[in-house]
Amino acid sequence: MSTEQVFTNARIVLADRVLPRGSLLLREGRIADVSGTPSMLGSALDLGGDWLLPGLVELHTDNLERHVTPRPKVNFPMTGAVRAHDAEVAAAGITTVLDAIGVGDPYGEGFRSRDQSALLDVLDRLEAAHVLRAEHLIHVRCELPAPNARELFGPFAGHRRLALISLMDHTPGQRQWTDIEQARTYYTGKKGWSNAQFDAEVRVAPQRQALNAVPNRAWFADFARSHGITLATHDDTTAEHVDEALALGATMSEFPTTLAAARRARALGLATVAGAPNLVRGGSHSGNVSALTLAREGLLDALSSDYVPGSLLQAAWLLMHEAGHTAPEAVAVVSRRPALACGLADRGAIAPGLRADLIRVREVDGAPVVREAWREARRVI
Repeated sequence: MSTEQVFTNARIVLADRVLPRGSLLLREGRIADVSGTPSMLGSALDLGGDWLLPGLVELHTDNLERHVTPRPKVNFPMTGAVRAHDAEVAAAGITTVLDAIGVGDPYGEGFRSRDQSALLDVLDRLEAAHVLRAEHLIHVRCELPAPNARELFGPFAGHRRLALISLMDHTPGQRQWTDIEQARTYYTGKKGWSNAQFDAEVRVAPQRQALNAVPNRAWFADFARSHGITLATHDDTTAEHVDEALALGATMSEFPTTLAAARRARALGLATVAGAPNLVRGGSHSGNVSALTLAREGLLDALSSDYVPGSLLQAAWLLMHEAGHTAPEAVAVVSRRPALACGLADRGAIAPGLRADLIRVREVDGAPVVREAWREARRVI
């Protein structure tokens, strides 16, 4: 039996314009037609002039990690953590999420030092029960200096949910932690290290990096290339970092830390991804380049909510008000562009033939509030 739905009286954001009182026809989970005039059907859902946007696409969120390990050395059952995480991202307007799973921890502590393959079974079971609100794919973040990175990656290799691999190196003194004192603040604050413990790490980290980073980088890049998985680099700081990324086969530069790196990524055709919390907060928590600066310079391709799911939609609004983006341009940064960056061409925009992943948004005091969300035309919020 064919299933159809009609939305009407909506402020619909298309790829190139906004329809102030448009209507939308959905059929079999897809967008069948878009109109610039209100529908006369009595069964149409009247959205009362609210915004209607494509569902947001999240490339890189550590939010699941926060639910699995809500406190240092405290572990929460994976099923409960996934359900809470799923509800949170959907309520933020995210209908496709790449759950970022860090593999490899040089310190042997925390979420990223352990086997997290239970996630795959939990996602499959919840999906089979039709209770997942967002579609969940996997973004594996590979900590290159860690000796256990490949071992922990094993369960995700070749899995149908694997959509993105990124290469990270958090050795203090370079990339994200070029400023040693910023790194000290992070490690002593979030991890609870003493200053002496941090100083000891600064001394030994370069040796660990020299031993593991080069072979791991080559191995993961080769895996991504041979399996057709999108590859990203993380925290590119110099033009040379971006040149290396291109040589490895990367098509995405996540969180470039300097204007120089972002400009080089643009010149070489790599998509640049910045953090939405950076934009919302007015700057990077680790002292790196401002996402707003990247946007104003025309160097921002996509945003990621990183560690605050609700920041993604809020950041799109800020792009309109602070960076001179039109509504279609701002919305594309959190929907169509991230979708295309990881090969998901069937979503991220409101157009006939694409998935009916949609969010209804009302502006309250200048900020967006998600009122309803649909994934493949099924209401999930």
